[in-house]
Amino acid sequence: MDSRDARCACREPSRPPVSLLGVPTTAAKKTATSKSASEYTAHHLQVLEGLEAVRKRPGMYIGSTDSRGLMHCLWEIIDNAVDEALGGHCDHVEVVLHRDGSVEVHDNGRGVPVDIEPRTGLTGVELVYTRLHAGGKFGGGSYTASGGLHGVGASVVNALSSRLDVEVDRAGKTYAMSFRRGEPGVFSDVAGAQGSKDPEHDFTPYTKTSDLAVVGRAKRGVTGTRVRYWADRQIFLKDASFDLEGLLGRARQTSFLVPGLTIVIRDERGEEPTEEVFLHDGGISEFTEFLAPDAAVTDVWRLQGTGTFTETVPVLDAQGHMTPTEVERECGVDIALRWGTGYDTAVRSFVNIIATPKGGTHIAGFEQALLKTLRKQVEANARRLKAGTDKLEKDDALAGLTAVVTVRLAEPQFEGQTKEVLGTAAVRQIVAKVVETELTGLLTSTKRPVKQQAASVLEKVVAEMKSRISARLHKETQRRKTALESSSLPAKLADCRSSDPDHTELFIVEGDSALGTAKLARSSDHQALLPIRGKILNVQKASVTDMLGNAECAAIIQVIGAGSGRTFDLESARYGKVIIMTDADVDGAHIRTLLLTLFFRYMRPLVEAGRVYAAVPPLHRIEVVNPGGKANEVIYTYSEAEMRRTMANLQKRNKRTKPLQRYKGLGEMDADQLAETTMDPRQRTLRKVTLGDIESAAKVFELLMGGEVGPRKDFIVDSADRLDKERIDA
Repeated sequence: MDSRDARCACREPSRPPVSLLGVPTTAAKKTATSKSASEYTAHHLQVLEGLEAVRKRPGMYIGSTDSRGLMHCLWEIIDNAVDEALGGHCDHVEVVLHRDGSVEVHDNGRGVPVDIEPRTGLTGVELVYTRLHAGGKFGGGSYTASGGLHGVGASVVNALSSRLDVEVDRAGKTYAMSFRRGEPGVFSDVAGAQGSKDPEHDFTPYTKTSDLAVVGRAKRGVTGTRVRYWADRQIFLKDASFDLEGLLGRARQTSFLVPGLTIVIRDERGEEPTEEVFLHDGGISEFTEFLAPDAAVTDVWRLQGTGTFTETVPVLDAQGHMTPTEVERECGVDIALRWGTGYDTAVRSFVNIIATPKGGTHIAGFEQALLKTLRKQVEANARRLKAGTDKLEKDDALAGLTAVVTVRLAEPQFEGQTKEVLGTAAVRQIVAKVVETELTGLLTSTKRPVKQQAASVLEKVVAEMKSRISARLHKETQRRKTALESSSLPAKLADCRSSDPDHTELFIVEGDSALGTAKLARSSDHQALLPIRGKILNVQKASVTDMLGNAECAAIIQVIGAGSGRTFDLESARYGKVIIMTDADVDGAHIRTLLLTLFFRYMRPLVEAGRVYAAVPPLHRIEVVNPGGKANEVIYTYSEAEMRRTMANLQKRNKRTKPLQRYKGLGEMDADQLAETTMDPRQRTLRKVTLGDIESAAKVFELLMGGEVGPRKDFIVDSADRLDKERIDA
């Protein structure tokens, strides 16, 4: 090696040995690993104490930091007040959404304890709002059944608030304490001044000792707790906000679950404050009637009972040690249910009034016993019901069922702080036993009204079973109809040549006159046409039998080819899009509404998948005369307002037009015009029909198309002032 090579070798930086593929060799890996391991020491470990862990990982405690998490914090405070009502200590809860973004919850319960807790030396108020897993719900006898379990609700809300104020009325005095992000202290607010509270005011934390201040006198016998807090915008997303509709729904639900409890929701954020008051003495029976979407087959039946079980739990003894102890628990079961004429299922479940939307052991026990009991009764009455040897399935039993399932027990085991799933295993058998015993008694009752309703229920579930079996057999034998087999489809269907649902469209056309024009305007390769005669049956008021007996409804279901109701199979649908094409007038809008009612009630998955559309035909054709030999320009408008604006603009530009052509119906267009404006995918406009909130949609359909005239009349009268009279096609 010469001197130049030696110098280059000296300048080469030291690197770990690398293989030909550029991957460090085993020796290099060992060197890097040992170096990394030597750098990872106890100094790299962090211990989050107190409420620091909540602020560092809020999602673990409230699920998320968006609006859902914001609402979860509010539920935690409200549930503490409702737990007092469950224990019989409270009958009034008030929630106020303030204009400054804060929220206040006031109850007339016993009030948070204000005396000193001996082991920590803290007042009860500071202990509850600053220490995780502290509270009266760990089996100390304060609460036999409650929604709170882990003692973290109030302290988590405090940790995630830029400010939280607590006032407690007890023993003739009003006590108060304030916190900033979980730390107790004093804000520089003007004492007693309304509206002066602000999380941005100067704050002095307590350093050596805390002070639960006495700020006033309470009337004799008056007790309660007021909590007002400002959510910390360092934690929550900027667009997180309180959901008033969700709050009202939760308040209504709670008032059903705790009969006699008055819940007031006041929203002061708008120009005019609004207030809703909820009080329901009927309990879950009234709740079930409220949830039911259809006409009743049975009255609301109540299934009630209790059961006991033992479990080993750690119990805190006098010395502060946790000792495993066998504890006997009592589980109270209260279920309200009724069957209706429809096929939708609405089952809500609760544990100590806390909703469990994802079910758990109580729902598993309920469904197990429901199916078992109905199977036994169907088998015992098989000859009368003509049930054969087929067995009921869970979907048959749940068809048309509305039920509220509630259980109450001390210290239930949930999966996570959000309490969406009950995990206490023993509850399953207790609920199953109560349901089997009580429901058997009702189904075998000799009392005339109950006996008739029981017979109707058995007939309904057997009919559902037969419908399911028939649909399964039909699905197994059904295949896509080709041109050679089209004789089984309605003769009036003008089918398309393509059999690929991803590229085919079915136009449901109003009237035979429009059909003739549409046949010339369509692309027969992928666009099919089905004419309907006038206004079809209003299926919201009709029975399933009447619907299937209606020629127009039956033709639509047959052509789409996916069945109806609970047996609807989206994958079997013969067309990728179903487009309702009606005249742009009042009658056309009514026909479109009737068709949408049919789709919503009996082919809802098609709507949920976004495969139902409404065509948008024009109302006017304006032909602008161009000078010279230049071709005239044609403009289509879709509303009276748009037509007036267009005509005014043309006059302003000194454009001459031929007489305005007003389309009263699709049949007045020629094929080129219909294709250009309504059917050609390159130029047409379609409105996709979406559901959004299914429950709200169901209520709207029932209001507008249901059998009760009174609510519809009230809606029309109340909405008359908001109607734009220019939109009426008269």
